[in-house]
Amino acid sequence: MSAENELTEAEIAELQDSVGAGEWGEGSAPRKAKNFWPSLGRLVATLGGHRLGVVAVLLTGAVSTVLTVWAPTILGDAMDVIFDGVLAGTGVDFTALGRLLVIVLGMYAVASVFDWLQGFLLNEIVMKVVFRLREDIEAKVNRLPLSYFDTHQRGDLLSRTTNDVDNVQAAMQQAFASLFYALMTIIGITIMMFVLSWQLALIALTALPIAGIVVGIVGSRSQKLFADQWRHTGRVNGHIEESFTGHDLVTVFGRQESMRERFDERNSELFDASFKAQFYSGVIMPVMQWVTYLGYVGIAVVGGLRVANGQMSLGQVTAFIQYSREFNAPLGEMAGMANMLISGVASAERIFELLDADEQEPDLAEQAAAGRIDADGPRPGALVQPVHGHVEFERVAFSYTADQPLITDLSLTAEPGRTVAIVGPTGAGKTTLVNLVMRFYEIDAGRILLDGVDTRTLERSVLRSQVGMVLQDAVLFGGTIRDNIRYGRLDATDDEVVAAAQATYVDRFVHTLPDGYDTVVEDEGANISAGERQLITIARAFLADPPILILDEATSSVDTRTEVLVQEAMGALRTDRTSFVIAHRLSTIRDADTILVMEHGDIVEQGDHATLLEAGGAYQRLYLSQFSEGIDPDADDAVLEPASGPASSAPAPESADDAGQGAAG
Repeated sequence: MSAENELTEAEIAELQDSVGAGEWGEGSAPRKAKNFWPSLGRLVATLGGHRLGVVAVLLTGAVSTVLTVWAPTILGDAMDVIFDGVLAGTGVDFTALGRLLVIVLGMYAVASVFDWLQGFLLNEIVMKVVFRLREDIEAKVNRLPLSYFDTHQRGDLLSRTTNDVDNVQAAMQQAFASLFYALMTIIGITIMMFVLSWQLALIALTALPIAGIVVGIVGSRSQKLFADQWRHTGRVNGHIEESFTGHDLVTVFGRQESMRERFDERNSELFDASFKAQFYSGVIMPVMQWVTYLGYVGIAVVGGLRVANGQMSLGQVTAFIQYSREFNAPLGEMAGMANMLISGVASAERIFELLDADEQEPDLAEQAAAGRIDADGPRPGALVQPVHGHVEFERVAFSYTADQPLITDLSLTAEPGRTVAIVGPTGAGKTTLVNLVMRFYEIDAGRILLDGVDTRTLERSVLRSQVGMVLQDAVLFGGTIRDNIRYGRLDATDDEVVAAAQATYVDRFVHTLPDGYDTVVEDEGANISAGERQLITIARAFLADPPILILDEATSSVDTRTEVLVQEAMGALRTDRTSFVIAHRLSTIRDADTILVMEHGDIVEQGDHATLLEAGGAYQRLYLSQFSEGIDPDADDAVLEPASGPASSAPAPESADDAGQGAAG
């Protein structure tokens, strides 16, 4: 983002959500729900399985509130006992006074017990609801298609599954109980004030619209100032982002001083805007207190006159003043809890969006078990053991979006035990092809057969258990190296784990580590080199011993020396397996039995390395582009003349050292 750009109102709101109070995964707690009342209703509906518990929570809260609201009246009676005894000259009736004080203490004690009981019951209910909610989310994530994760940021998904759930829990535990208590308290106090004196009650309630008007005026002004603050915050953040990301360039051109001056300027603007915003927002509380004190003055004056006229007792006025003071506390509490509830409902809405997302189509076996399979439709299939790994594409068509077809009419056969390499420019459909084998996506037309069985009739778990994958990004989990290798087959013995490690050259470097196979892998394998992480993933696939193997750019992130080890490990892994190898370094797939050259989702050439080079087509352009200058591997009209240009005198590379990483990526 350019530091000069002004933020729109929508961007300001988004920035407020992302910078709010505290960390929130990729941002802060959401502030408003798009559809508040439907989402609130659905959130309340999650309590449906705990109706008796909810009723008990409401009853205990009501009892606690009634006793708390009633107690000031009893204290007023105690004040009358003291005042009347003094005026009459007979002295204070300590027996009556003691009885009233014991009643008040008992009321507060019982109210506290019921208040604790309410909190205990509510916490138990909420924890059960949140426990069920987490289970539903976990089950839902496992039923989502891969396309969902392609179109949603991982940080946002993590926020929905963790922070949003925590926010809902906090809202249900605190906001629900506090709002109920505050509402009951306001109703009870209002009733008691009108019972004591409707005139004083009107004086006390008159302060509410005055406070509302003041808050509305000051709040609208402070809201504009806060928007200005966030605008300047965005400008400062943009400047800092540019300074950090372009630090080397700033240093090279000696622009540190100008960058510092610009930062000081924008930081000063942010200071002025923040000061004004905080000043206006800080006015609200003093104004509220002033209005409250104004109400106290009115109550004291009118109450004193009514006491002098004999229309009220001193104890009643004392109780009324206490009610007036207690009346404002739940109002403030309701305002604070309302914000928490709004945020909690917004989080609940995000969770419900995840739970309502379209799921992957159930397997035929699941449909048959549920009685939802068509009489004339396909039946669940089964693989005959042992699986040989014969893979066949029959006129397959696929597109990520309906208006942009990627694969239109693809047919190929991968014989058991053979290696099929897939090459082509970025976006040609190489990874898509192997994803279709795994049923990460469903094809639009045609069939994919495994040992003659349509993969769409197989359970996904059964199909994927026959395939091992080694990806470009080596993913390691928390635990030891032994645990990460055993991830390929959880019932493997330690001897089998070591055998897989030896076959894939992991054993070589493991013995150089202090704890050997029991070395704990740090966050994302930070204590292990990239090549060693890749070897561990290869050992994991070797241990799984699948009949089909997929290697997706498994050597692209390692140095050339490590690549030799990785290549040897992959060679051992591919033995007697049907292998699909995706590679940009074409020198790594020279020994493949069949090489498929893909462009725009179609296979434009296929054959072995020597045959395709002799054909002088797309494969030759890709191959030579990795060491020849001036050749665009994506250009259909790229022409290579043997008698001219640098290609004529450059020998074909025989190793990854010669080919390098190239431009075919």
